[in-house]
Order: sequence, then structure tokens, then C-alpha cells
Amino acid sequence: MPRLFGTDGVRGLANGSLTADLALGLAQSAAAVLTQGRSAEARRAAGKRPVAIVARDPRVSGEFISAAVAAGLASSGIDVLDAGVIPTPAAAFLIADIDADFGVMVSASHNPAPDNGIKIFARGGTKLPDVVEDRIEEHLSLEKLAPTGAAVGRIRRFADAEDRYVIHLLGSLPHRLDGIHVVLDCAHGAAAGVSPEVFTDAGARVTVIGDAPDGMNINDGVGSTHLDNLAKAVLEHGADVGIAHDGDADRCLAVDANGNIVDGDQIMAILALGMAERGKLRDNTLVATVMSNLGLKLAMRDHGIRMVETAVGDRYVLEEMNEHDFSLGGEQSGHVIMREFATTGDGILTGLHLLSEMARQHKSLAELAQVMTVYPQVMVNVKNVDHHAVHTDEPLQAAVRRVAETLGDTGRVLLRPSGTEPLVRVMVEAADQHTAERLANELAEVVRERLGL
Repeated sequence: MPRLFGTDGVRGLANGSLTADLALGLAQSAAAVLTQGRSAEARRAAGKRPVAIVARDPRVSGEFISAAVAAGLASSGIDVLDAGVIPTPAAAFLIADIDADFGVMVSASHNPAPDNGIKIFARGGTKLPDVVEDRIEEHLSLEKLAPTGAAVGRIRRFADAEDRYVIHLLGSLPHRLDGIHVVLDCAHGAAAGVSPEVFTDAGARVTVIGDAPDGMNINDGVGSTHLDNLAKAVLEHGADVGIAHDGDADRCLAVDANGNIVDGDQIMAILALGMAERGKLRDNTLVATVMSNLGLKLAMRDHGIRMVETAVGDRYVLEEMNEHDFSLGGEQSGHVIMREFATTGDGILTGLHLLSEMARQHKSLAELAQVMTVYPQVMVNVKNVDHHAVHTDEPLQAAVRRVAETLGDTGRVLLRPSGTEPLVRVMVEAADQHTAERLANELAEVVRERLGL
């Protein structure tokens, strides 16, 4: 039976695989597992109930799923603070800000509206390790907490949730954004109510698109996975920069004044250099995944900044950052973690600090992005193969070594088996697009020959 929790919570088709019953059960299980610590026991000893925050993005199914989550928690003796529609990083921040015992975010991030998901955060607003998620999943089949009378939880509106988050974001800024004209793409998602306000309060001139969520249009042709409309709007309005969020606003991608995309790797490079210059880059180290562009690694090397690589997934980036007390990390997709101010990727925070660097250095985004050369990157997904044998098949590994030798210092090759299906991702970076495509396709053919089922 496949694991219920994926790389970022439990996700699926709302009312399909992700039902109200499952949401209720997960909430009850989370209540049982996450209130066994000393802090929750101390609350109970003082005659108080444990506290959890529940929030959601604006997709229509979030209404009944978050209601089921709140019911599951309250029926387990947890006091619920309903924060309504706010970004995922806002929920994570609020858990730490009010010292809640844990929290639940109902969102499917950049997925289309029919999907939804449940993300559970531990005390302090951190993502749960695999072992704790497994305990919650195991507890689904066990007896639930069932207090009665005055011991059942209450559900209350978290009235100042958004205001607390906005104040936090503005307080993080090292430099105001006066004079910068930014187009914000809120993806018809959770950023629509916060991002325009905070960028305006920070001094920017703001034009907004994707700010009319109706429950079904989230991520539909807008946001960080659809940058064409943002680039068009930047050019039409003569703006200095465009910032794109995804549905739950934990990502940030950008567009410069010429309509060129600036991805997560380039954003991290800009922020790393700026933080290093201001003495804020802990141990002079940036954390990124193995999928980050070679150009990022070379740019960091040229500027004397060490780069540590992790497996794909912002949770693994954060684990590395927490273990070694690093301050900046993220993914090419735009999940950027600024650990001084956030416990997870925060697209609004990232966008604010990116524009702050533009203002501080009096440079355009295009000028700042020149810090790194983006190497052409080609990805080929090879389906229906024995992905478990990727690292043990010697002829295949010999072919990988030959490609690596061909590329030398001007590129790299990576084979990554899927964790959920018989599929191998072949990634090749090279100095030019033709070479990257040729070598990726050649190596993909070797994968099919050697690992074909």
C-alpha cells in the first residue's frame, strides 16, 4: 500500500481520494500524535486545551475540508483558531508567533482547483519529519481521542491573522521599495489578500493580476507555473519587475523589465550575494537541491560562497539548513527559505527581499540576474523502466560517466529515479542547447535499453 503522505503533505482529488472523512481522520490522528509533548501536557495541567491553527487557500473544496479538519481537532479536545484564507507560510509563521501546538494548512499549492491537500506543521511552524507523518498515518486505524463536556475543543476565528503576518513581513525588510513598479501575479490564490497590501506598504507602486479568486480559478493560466501573462503585463505597464506566486504563495518566480524569466536559482544567487555583503549569509553557505542549475554552483564558487546540495524537495533543504544553522536555501522552482524570517518557503517574503536588493543596489533585476549564467538544462522522463536499478546497473553507470567526461566542467548529468512510479528522470546541462538535448536523448535511450520492463 503506498504511503499516504507525499513530499508535501496529503494531496489528491477533493471528494475523490481526499474526502471529508479522511480530513476528519487525519485531524483526529494529528491531535493524538502531536499533543503528546511536554508543552501540550503543561497546557492540560494548567486547565487549558492544546491549540492548533487551521488555514486554507481559496479553492472551493477548502471550505468543507477545513471544516472537517476543524471538527476533527475540536472533537479531540483541541482549541482551533480558524485563520481563513491565508498563504501557507503565513500559517507556519502564526503557529510559531502564538506558540500553537501545531497547525494544518488545506492547500494543493500549484495544483489545479479540483485538487486539494492537507499540510500539517509541528510546533514552531516546521514541516513534519517522515517518521511523525508515518505515526499519524498509523494512528488512523487506532482509537481516537474523545473528550466530553468541557474538555472538547472550541473553534474561534483568528481575527488578526493576516495583520500579524503583514507586520512580520514588513519588519523583515532591510530596505524599502520606493520607486519600484512591480506587477504581482497572485495566481487567484492565497496571496491575493496579502501580497498587494504588503508590497504597497513597503513603498512599491503595485499593479496586480490574478487577484480575483472565485474558488475554481486558482492557478488557472496564472501564477508561477504560467508566467506568460505576467511577462505580458510587465511590458504593457512598463513595470520594473514582475513577481509570480503559486496558489498558496510559498513560491516566488520573477520577470525582469524586458519580460525575461528569473527563476529560483537566479533569485537565490541574488539573495545570497546580497546577504553575504550584509553579513547575513550564515557560514557563507547556500543550500540548494541537486536539480539547481550548474550556473548557480559556478556563480557561488566565483564569489567565494559554498553551495551544499540536497535531495529534491524543500523539506530536505530545510532539514539541512536546520541541522547546520544555515540561513538561505531553496529550489529552482521558487521555493526559497530565508530561515531568519521563515520556517518554510515564502513567496511574498522572497519577492520583497528580491526587490529590496534592487532598491539597495540601485540596479534592475536584469542587471542583478547577470550574477549567474543559466546553462541549458534538458530533462527527459523515461517511463516504464526499472527505476530501482538506476544506481546498480554498471553499463548504465558507465554511460553516465562517458557523458560526464564529454561535458567536463561545461556541464553535468544527473539520473534521478522517481519515488512513486517506474520512471527515471535524465537531466543534462551543457554549454549549449543542442549538446544538452543530444546527450540527454542518447542517455535516455541507454536507460530504456538497460532498464526496460
